[in-house]
Amino acid sequence: MANGIHFRSTRAEINRDALVHNAREIKTQAGDHRVLGVIKADAYGHGLITAAQALDSELDAFGVAFIDEALRLREAGIIKPVVLLEGILSGEELPICAHYNLQPVIHQQSQLDALLTARLVRPVAVWLKVDTGLHRLGWPPEQVKSVYQQLRQCPNVGAITLMSHYANSGDHGHPLTQAQQKLFEDICAMTEITVNVSMANSAALLTTAVELSSMNGEWMRTGITIYGLPPSEDFASQLSIQPVMRLIAPVIALRTIPAGESVGYGSTWTATRESRIATIAIGYGDGYPRHCKNGTPVFINGQRAPLAGTVSMDMITVDVTDLDKVEEGDEVELWGPNLSVNEIAKWADTIGYELLTRVSPRVPRVAV
Repeated sequence: MANGIHFRSTRAEINRDALVHNAREIKTQAGDHRVLGVIKADAYGHGLITAAQALDSELDAFGVAFIDEALRLREAGIIKPVVLLEGILSGEELPICAHYNLQPVIHQQSQLDALLTARLVRPVAVWLKVDTGLHRLGWPPEQVKSVYQQLRQCPNVGAITLMSHYANSGDHGHPLTQAQQKLFEDICAMTEITVNVSMANSAALLTTAVELSSMNGEWMRTGITIYGLPPSEDFASQLSIQPVMRLIAPVIALRTIPAGESVGYGSTWTATRESRIATIAIGYGDGYPRHCKNGTPVFINGQRAPLAGTVSMDMITVDVTDLDKVEEGDEVELWGPNLSVNEIAKWADTIGYELLTRVSPRVPRVAV
């Protein structure tokens, strides 16, 4: 790149209108509940500031992983509440939270101790996390009432939101989901918290949490759905959401090879007939997964074509023998509105979340 000009046309187009559309669909689904949009990990690879600016007037708050991400939002002029989902990593972050109105999750003793002893210019709103079964972060249920009482009595603490996280919300009818919901409701009753609570993520937003919860003012947390992907195929038809990222790369070479010739490192694909091979300027150095198998589809000129050969660092090769017409310079969609990233993820034995977040910084994000 020179003077802001990208000479390489490989890019990730980010559709701001789709972001807004998805947020409005989610808000409709959430009803009277408030919605926190999770934009950690550079907004799941879509660009933190681009996403925040597009969603700022649509959602009630934002969630990021840690304070560095939150400060980028404040520097860009975003003033909506921002929740630090991993909480603070040291007590030194608490004065910054107070100054910038950031809301840390409190999920362990060291964070509580730092908060109780800090000297802050103003109280901070906090999210008290309880472990109801995911066993990743959060207080054991039997400790929550004591922790909650300590927070209520602390002059450094403003509003308190009680939260937890489902382990299997994408699995309809999973017994742990029901058990977690019941445990969370029992904890709400024990602490007498009835308004500022948050249990539902994207999948739960579409199923159990909305159906089972009668708690007014519950916060719904949504991540992957904002970016136009259902949290699992079970929910593909439940929301009218649109993919936000369209990953595009050009055809940079074409060649015809005879039957019996192989393509790519390791000669993993061999032509069974005379074949037309297109080389496309994207590879695992750009975040396109190396583990994609032969046959993984790409979308060229309104048609699908299969991957032929091992993904290399900067290029992939595709069999376009059966396509009507392909020329150098033609744009290829690796995933987007015509080809779900979830489908590509299956070919790579992973999930769409990973593919979106691993698109390399050398692939420019272009807001459209």
